[in-house]
Amino acid sequence: MRTHNSGIVALGIVLGISGAAFAQSAPPLWHDVTLPAGTVLPVVLDTTVGSDISRIEQPVRGHLARGVVIGGRTVVGGGSAVSGVVTDAKRSGRVKGLAHVAMRFDTLTPSGADERYRIRTASIGRTAPATKKKDALEIGAPAAGGAVIGALVGGKKGAAIGAAAGGGGGTAVVLATRGKEVRLARGSRVSLRLTEPLTVKVRG
Repeated sequence: MRTHNSGIVALGIVLGISGAAFAQSAPPLWHDVTLPAGTVLPVVLDTTVGSDISRIEQPVRGHLARGVVIGGRTVVGGGSAVSGVVTDAKRSGRVKGLAHVAMRFDTLTPSGADERYRIRTASIGRTAPATKKKDALEIGAPAAGGAVIGALVGGKKGAAIGAAAGGGGGTAVVLATRGKEVRLARGSRVSLRLTEPLTVKVRG
């Protein structure tokens, strides 16, 4: 570094500019720093995504919640922008199939820089919880109700008929109702993991 500064001062003298003034006006130095594969980038979503509102290839944006530090130096500042697309958006089925939404980020723009970097990252996905217990209650409750009504009307035989009728009604309720959807709202935090090394230019 000392040799490089001496060269800058010497060049300034040749050009008739004072060494100190020329050194201050010289462009900042840059060097490359590589983020290894497996590096985790903490991201805050700027776009809401959901199994029922998103579509495949829909743009997704976010920003780093904090800077990425390597060797005690911040190499990518907090607030740096990331962007990508939705890779899967599946609504919950009426009979079976859990809602699912996934996305992948492929671009990083460091804060305070104009340069954009292509990045390779692992997909981030969320799946809605299963609702089997709820479905069982929806089927069972009408069946029990039908049995009570049948018993009042026709004793044991009526109870059996009522239970069958009630059970059928409960099944109809479940088949007509979709399960839970899944969403990641704007402001949600996700962890973005690099699957390949990324080399960025760092000032200083």
